[in-house]
Amino acid sequence: MREAVHGDRSTDRNRPDLGTAPVSSTMFDTALRVGLVAVLVYACARIVLPFAFILMWSAILAVMLYPLHLYLATYLGERWSALLIGLIGVAVMLVPMVIVVTSLATSLYSLISSVQSHDVSLPPPPLWLDGTPLVGKKLAEIWTLVATNLPAALTQYGHLLSGPLAWLASFAGGLAIGELSFVLSFAIAAVLIAYGKGGAEFARRLLTRVTGNTARAIQLVTLTAATIRGVGLGVVGVALIQALLLGVGFLGVGLQAAGPLTLIALLLGIMQVPLILLSLPVVGYVFATEATQTAAIFLIWNVVVGLSDNILRPLMLGRRLDVPMPVILLGVIGGVIVDGLLGLFVGPVLLAVSYVLLLEWLQQHPVDGHHRSDEPIL
Repeated sequence: MREAVHGDRSTDRNRPDLGTAPVSSTMFDTALRVGLVAVLVYACARIVLPFAFILMWSAILAVMLYPLHLYLATYLGERWSALLIGLIGVAVMLVPMVIVVTSLATSLYSLISSVQSHDVSLPPPPLWLDGTPLVGKKLAEIWTLVATNLPAALTQYGHLLSGPLAWLASFAGGLAIGELSFVLSFAIAAVLIAYGKGGAEFARRLLTRVTGNTARAIQLVTLTAATIRGVGLGVVGVALIQALLLGVGFLGVGLQAAGPLTLIALLLGIMQVPLILLSLPVVGYVFATEATQTAAIFLIWNVVVGLSDNILRPLMLGRRLDVPMPVILLGVIGGVIVDGLLGLFVGPVLLAVSYVLLLEWLQQHPVDGHHRSDEPIL
């Protein structure tokens, strides 16, 4: 009996114990785990990085449109509501894209045709230009050559235009890519909207791990969503609506540069620059070239559009936005430099969210640790 027990024990010693805890991690094990995680993050970043701005803009759109989704979902259901929002968003972006591209193509074709047919003419240089120190005489000479013999001027100085023309072609290509990115972003946003509850829960869990506090994580998610809607709707949304309304007016009076003027109006609107700085010279041009009645209607339309932000902003901005305008301006400029047209929208929203979260982290307001699980985060 003792030998049997002894034999069983010896057998147990030779058998690997799968239930015991592993030996405490060594420095090598820790470094190995950190290295594997770093490699995994790097590999994922390489895949996601080309689509980073599109994904960020899609997430911003999803947060902005989620309240509309909740309203429509009561009548259509979760999936049909998200599908409807996605289809309408894609259609709304395709129509301005076609209008802007058509306007730009028409303007460029008209300019090229005028140059080829020698219809482009300049008045003689002013007398004061010749007397300007250092560069006056040379500028007057070039001006006279362009005004009297455009082909000869292009032959002599055409190489100087290669840089600006290359920049213009690059800008046009970036504009087209940006417009297509908008269409793709709305399609991705529709998918994110359909899984909005899961996305909000993922953000809450992630911030809980980062902050170590569930209540603060919920507070940060709510603050982020409110800031995105504040900047996205109260700044970018209002600017987009005003720019589209101005574009309708530009097309209505038959301006060939309606597309570029609409883009300039959008840029000025996001930077919170009064649109009268753009519309006033255009109104003066319309009064000089069109009938008085048409010009008067165009003037009234521009005044109405310019004052519409007093109505649109309170409607679209549910809370007071405590983001300084220099932060918005820096986001606009930096976003355009980094990612072109798409960065024009992503930049100010992303920088505003970062600014608000930074202030919240610095202030560290005490929050109640109890939160009902059935309360909506967004």
